[in-house]
Amino acid sequence: MTIVNSPFARKLAAFVTLSDSDLTVLSDLYRRRRVFPAGRDLMHQGQTSHPVYILADGWACSYKLLPGGTRQIVDFQIPGDFLGLRSVLFRTADHNIEPITRVEASEVMAHDLLDAFARTPRLATAVLWAASRDEAMVVEHLVGLGRRNAVERTAHFLLEMGARLKLVGIGSKAGFACPLSQYLLADALGLSAVHINRVLRELREDGLLTFQHGQVVFDDLAGLVKLADFDAAYLDHDGPLLR
Repeated sequence: MTIVNSPFARKLAAFVTLSDSDLTVLSDLYRRRRVFPAGRDLMHQGQTSHPVYILADGWACSYKLLPGGTRQIVDFQIPGDFLGLRSVLFRTADHNIEPITRVEASEVMAHDLLDAFARTPRLATAVLWAASRDEAMVVEHLVGLGRRNAVERTAHFLLEMGARLKLVGIGSKAGFACPLSQYLLADALGLSAVHINRVLRELREDGLLTFQHGQVVFDDLAGLVKLADFDAAYLDHDGPLLR
């Protein structure tokens, strides 16, 4: 895969039209590739002096550990996402990152990232917009946990994942491949695994969505959007904001 077709470049190109020099800098950031197995944290809460990673393949989750040993999944990361960007800027990781599947990620040291931003300010602008979009997703997740019922919350989350994956060339309006177990989905949505099973069955029986055998299928996309009151404005727009 060329850098221009990589999930990371696709994501940034939604915010800024990338020049040849921008793509050259992106290629430099991609050079140091590492592989991590599923289930073994690649970043730990409280860790200092760690690199940032650009996820190239596979899925990961970020989560917080509570004193009693329980955890809360904060979000899922897909190809094209940064892993640990905020923690690098704050110097100390405030969450853990666990690969859900085998992942390939490019390791980027903080000084290399800052140097790249200095060389290509437009790239820094794109990353800022992408980070702002990620913050907007956290706001939506908080609204979901506080004000949406279980069915609406689940539908909204899966629509959001579909939009994110479509942006980087992995998903489509028809659906997407999804490695999440019902346990992981329940953890992220503040539900029990039994409850999420009932919700998914209800969505399937209503002809809106099917989630089986690692595949999410939007059987009635318009109906699902209406049910979840899903507005993708916080995720998407009509093209690069800077050309």
